[in-house]
Amino acid sequence: MEEKDLYSVLGVERSSSTDEVRKAYRKLARKYHPDVNPGNDAAEERFKEISEAHDILGDEDKRKLYDEFGMAGVQSGFDADAARAARQGFAGAGGARTSSGFGGYENFEDIFGDIFGARGARGTYAQPPSNGEDLESELEIDLLDAVRGMSTQIGIDRQQACTTCDGSGVDLSGAPPCSQCGGQGRVRVGEGPVSFMRACPACGGLGREGGRPCGACGGAGATSERERLSVKIPAGVDTGSRVRVAGKGGAARGGGQPGDLYIRVRVRPHDLIERRGDDLYVDLPVTVSEAISGASIEVPTPDGAKVRVRVPPTTQGGTQLRVRGHGMPHLKGGGRGDLYLRVAVHIPSKGGEAVTAAASSLDQGYDGDVRGDLRF
Repeated sequence: MEEKDLYSVLGVERSSSTDEVRKAYRKLARKYHPDVNPGNDAAEERFKEISEAHDILGDEDKRKLYDEFGMAGVQSGFDADAARAARQGFAGAGGARTSSGFGGYENFEDIFGDIFGARGARGTYAQPPSNGEDLESELEIDLLDAVRGMSTQIGIDRQQACTTCDGSGVDLSGAPPCSQCGGQGRVRVGEGPVSFMRACPACGGLGREGGRPCGACGGAGATSERERLSVKIPAGVDTGSRVRVAGKGGAARGGGQPGDLYIRVRVRPHDLIERRGDDLYVDLPVTVSEAISGASIEVPTPDGAKVRVRVPPTTQGGTQLRVRGHGMPHLKGGGRGDLYLRVAVHIPSKGGEAVTAAASSLDQGYDGDVRGDLRF
């Protein structure tokens, strides 16, 4: 299957800056967000696709690996240094070599495969070395938790390396040392710039020959267990964001690397707050006299702070007052969006004649604090 181009997914050029990548993602996210397209499976899949592309291209380190190695470079357990060394050595050797020239390898693909545990052990019950699978879980949080960030615990069922056989899948009790590696489990292969150590092909890195399937895991090398994890959700996440928990995915086999856990976040709407990208919108109740005469008002913000806002004289209902830097934190990079307060003029619930009186008496007839419900 042809590998998808993440730059094409977001509709940006390879030379695009991180800010351009981020802007392209936000534009597409607003279009395909599940909350905008309820029940549309195609839109949801498209949203997942652009979220994955943004997770990689929006991270400078991951982007460099992707540009150099493709999707393989951003997979769990990928060893970039080993891949570069093998590639450079192979190029310096002039392309394909015989098995004698590459210490038992026919070509570069065999070397590359062995670096990532693709070749299995011979003459043993051991599981071939392989990395664990990445797992995915979902977590629903409140919008305020997305604004401020949070720590929580989740329970997952995951495969973990068998403690009886250390993930090898083999019971080695009574098994003799490997005749090829002398019980070391590793051998040196290749020559010149391509020379490196790898797991012994005879014993799969176990250092012993033979053995029998592990009785605790049935030779699988892993057992299924329920685990409770503490995870930190960063401020700024949105529905579709993925939070990576390194090493908490599927168990590795035969000495490989465990997979990662990706938590896909869904953010619940808030009764008082509307989110548009990284900007937040909140209705600000004001009295008639405050709207006519102007006022300085202390207002709580979704990020937990309190700010003083100046309402200009003769302010009309629907006017937006901008509070810089009190919106949603930018998920990739520093800074925050802005908070917009939409003025909502409240008319007294009783004493209608007060509306025609002087501005100083217009607030007569209000029942309690007009901004009493504005709490976060």
